[in-house]
Amino acid sequence: MRRLIKLLIFTGVISGVCIKWDLNISAQELKLKPTSKKETQEKTDAQLYDNLELFATVVDLVQREYVDDVKPKDLIYGALEGMLASLDPYSQFLDPETYQELKVETEGEFGGIGIVIAIKDGILTIVSPLEDTPGYKAGLEAGDRIVKINGQSTKGITLMEAVKKLRGKPGTEVILTVLREKEHRLIDFKIVRDVIKIKSIKEAKVLEDNIGYIKLMEFQENTISDFKKALKELDGEGIEGLILDLRNNPGGLLDVAVDVTSEFLPQGKLIVYTKGRNEKQNMEFKSKGGSFLEKPVIVLINKGTASGAEILSGALQDNNRAVIIGQSSFGKASVQTIIPMKDGSALRLTTAHYYTPSGNLISEKGIQPDIVLKETKLTKKKEELSPEEIFEQIEKGKEKIPSEKEKEIDPVLEKALDIMKGLIKYRRMLTKS
Repeated sequence: MRRLIKLLIFTGVISGVCIKWDLNISAQELKLKPTSKKETQEKTDAQLYDNLELFATVVDLVQREYVDDVKPKDLIYGALEGMLASLDPYSQFLDPETYQELKVETEGEFGGIGIVIAIKDGILTIVSPLEDTPGYKAGLEAGDRIVKINGQSTKGITLMEAVKKLRGKPGTEVILTVLREKEHRLIDFKIVRDVIKIKSIKEAKVLEDNIGYIKLMEFQENTISDFKKALKELDGEGIEGLILDLRNNPGGLLDVAVDVTSEFLPQGKLIVYTKGRNEKQNMEFKSKGGSFLEKPVIVLINKGTASGAEILSGALQDNNRAVIIGQSSFGKASVQTIIPMKDGSALRLTTAHYYTPSGNLISEKGIQPDIVLKETKLTKKKEELSPEEIFEQIEKGKEKIPSEKEKEIDPVLEKALDIMKGLIKYRRMLTKS
């Protein structure tokens, strides 16, 4: 069941359609008798029955006139797939085989390339490449459009079809052709599949000037206990502020994202709410009260920040608890409900949207940062070895000891450090006054 929930939280890009009607209506024509709710429902039912009659007619014609024999079940399943696909990119009809894949663990070992994917604007798109996985190491980026898998076009592909093509035995190769829009070119990536294991917390350390840093990769079942432990240890080391790095975090379990967000907010503060057509889909998620409530917080996001990570960012932003720095997030958060059918198939149906506390629909524009920074690649610079590093080299028995080492520089993190130093100084000034 947890596995199903996790899948649901990973999905949710919605295409909105706005229709404007230009009508020339006289004042007399506006004085119409109001249509009752019952009359409206009766009209809707009549239209539905008329269209069902059309559907039945087409099925009958295909069975009688189509050049080859077609099984009735294949016709119905095909129609249902089209019906659900017409709603939005993530509503889907799941045949019994596909539904089983969601319910049970696959026997044996299977590999992947470590990317989170979505259908965006009708094209298979990388939400985020998970760090330290084959896809990330190969150079795939958030926002890359996958147009071919092993030379086959992805036009019209569903998410589950794409997942099946990307999975495979560890050690086997898959070739992706991606459109990188910012460079206006197609790029081929040959990637070797591997078993994907993701730690929810990649790093937790104290940077310069007593500034804490946590790199949160994903919201998994054990994330909240790991996060509380890391936060407590950093706080115990005397940090005066925290940088929470959610870049390329694709989300995960909703309840875990809410629990992590609670660590920064007083009890009762709204974190996120859902709204759907049915009242039972309308829910609010509030903070349970956390331990890190006073010291300044900066959250780093980029276009690979999605779903649960967007919920956290939006909640801290709307509650004036953190400064959000980076790029606009992916814009991916809605609720999909799995509805089993009696023949073993199922519907995955979008039943609600997620909204930030101030009422912003995450699926439309994502989270907009307070300070926009262009995403830049890591750079390297040389710096002298410290005395500790020199003696470490000697103890290892090395005869040649270099005087310098290469250090990776993260320009976005460097900028966040400068901003955090200013926030800490301002907080000190307020405390003295």
